[in-house]
Amino acid sequence: MRAPSIAVWCSGVTKSFPAGGGPVEVLHGINFEAPAGELTMLVGPSGCGKTTLISIIAGILSPTAGMVETCGIPITQLADAEKVAFRRRAVGFVFQQYNLLPALTAAENAAIPLVAAGVPLRAAAKKAAAILEQIGMSAHLGKLPSQLSGGEQQRVAIARAVVHAPPLIVCDEPTAALDAETGQTVLEILKEAALVPDRAVIVVTHDTRIFRFADRIVAMEDGRIGSVRSAALGELAEVA
Repeated sequence: MRAPSIAVWCSGVTKSFPAGGGPVEVLHGINFEAPAGELTMLVGPSGCGKTTLISIIAGILSPTAGMVETCGIPITQLADAEKVAFRRRAVGFVFQQYNLLPALTAAENAAIPLVAAGVPLRAAAKKAAAILEQIGMSAHLGKLPSQLSGGEQQRVAIARAVVHAPPLIVCDEPTAALDAETGQTVLEILKEAALVPDRAVIVVTHDTRIFRFADRIVAMEDGRIGSVRSAALGELAEVA
């Protein structure tokens, strides 16, 4: 097990996908750490393996080789059903595709993790609504996903990821469909969430406007970790 201060630990992680000419390896021996109490950003060109890596960290994909501990749990050793239970309890995930349920309102969609944990729907929706109001969704709480713009749907997905206060929050391009002001508000919420000593936030992004919110920036290229810059060492000034 890793030290309690390390929320995510990856060692020698590889990932291959089948292809017509044989397996294609998209991650090549990744060693990665995300400390608790920090917001870590994963940056790099499209196709470099960022989304694959966070999907493995969250237990959505399994690595071809290597070890992963997330929130103290060796998830590479869990059965599929155990991974589902772990994700429900411990991970808030903001997908690029939002994955909202079409028959539920914005507030109900954001409340899903609480409902899954046994919180009554009314109380869960009330807590979710409070988060949605923080990010400019007060007028849209009762709307269905089909009545929302892409940016509004993304805000619902972000509220859903943080509403149950999981120990790990993983976001894949959370500001991609947002204007600058809303994107800043979202990062302020994620930054506040990351300040909890036993929680880590990992954000995949191309958005240079939000680099200043990072405690560390991990650059990836061609399925490998290229560099790690830390705010504590004053290195983020190079990329901010």
